[in-house]
Amino acid sequence: MKDGFTVGLVQMSIPDSPDMALDKAIAGIKDAAKGGSSIIVLPELFRTHYFCQKQHADLFDLAEPIPGPTSEAVARVAKSCKVTVVASLFEKRAPGLYHNTAAVIGPDGEIIGLYRKNHIPDDPLFFEKYYFTPGDLGFKAFQTPEAKLGVLVCWDQWYPEAARLTALDGAEIIVYPTAIGWHPAEKPEHGVAQVQAWQLAQRAHGLASGVYIAAVNRHGHEGSRPGGIEFWGHSFVSDPYGLILAEAGDSEDRIIIQECSRGRIEDIRRNWPFLRDRRTDIFGGITRRFGH
Repeated sequence: MKDGFTVGLVQMSIPDSPDMALDKAIAGIKDAAKGGSSIIVLPELFRTHYFCQKQHADLFDLAEPIPGPTSEAVARVAKSCKVTVVASLFEKRAPGLYHNTAAVIGPDGEIIGLYRKNHIPDDPLFFEKYYFTPGDLGFKAFQTPEAKLGVLVCWDQWYPEAARLTALDGAEIIVYPTAIGWHPAEKPEHGVAQVQAWQLAQRAHGLASGVYIAAVNRHGHEGSRPGGIEFWGHSFVSDPYGLILAEAGDSEDRIIIQECSRGRIEDIRRNWPFLRDRRTDIFGGITRRFGH
């Protein structure tokens, strides 16, 4: 197996039309593939505007099965470009049962595996508990032709346990399809700190487990003004030392293409042997909600 693999992140604003959004995502996949990416990641729920800003039963009509029209469209371009694509979808698993699901689609157009978002937020304008059942597939890494790939989704970003368990399953890189942004009224006071905290948490996960991190966000304002959400972009790739290797701005469509090195993983883990020194014999309390 060669030392390197190359990840591509498609940061994009989301058009009003789901068909236009799909076309834009497919164009991004093609551009990332032309740039040398072998693993390409799309933002969370890229097919539509972020509908979880409100609770409305008709919006369940946006969901689709997997396999379904969107996953099959992505599979065709993955096969054509001979790349692996991580596509975040609103999954209709059964009538009345829906998930926020990332499909890992291989270069032959097959679905290598699914990850269903485990941590579901319920914050102002992020009313995801109304729509999504928590995942039931656990934390795992998927073997792609290029790398062992872990997938977590957005709110999972804040939980060190999720990243650790994914790394312990052998992930060399953890990718985070994301839809996160500012409440416009809060941006002047808290905006910079919020982005820094978001990146810092993920970079720390990568350092603690010796893996690459790749987070891809949407950008642009969605929802009614002066409210709504201004998605902050800032997609990035960090290395196993937690260093940011590449980063997009807060208001641009951009394809990030970053080469990753297994030698770098090995070097960092030899010199920062956190996995070696873990006291697994005294970690039983981690399953408690709080206290005793």
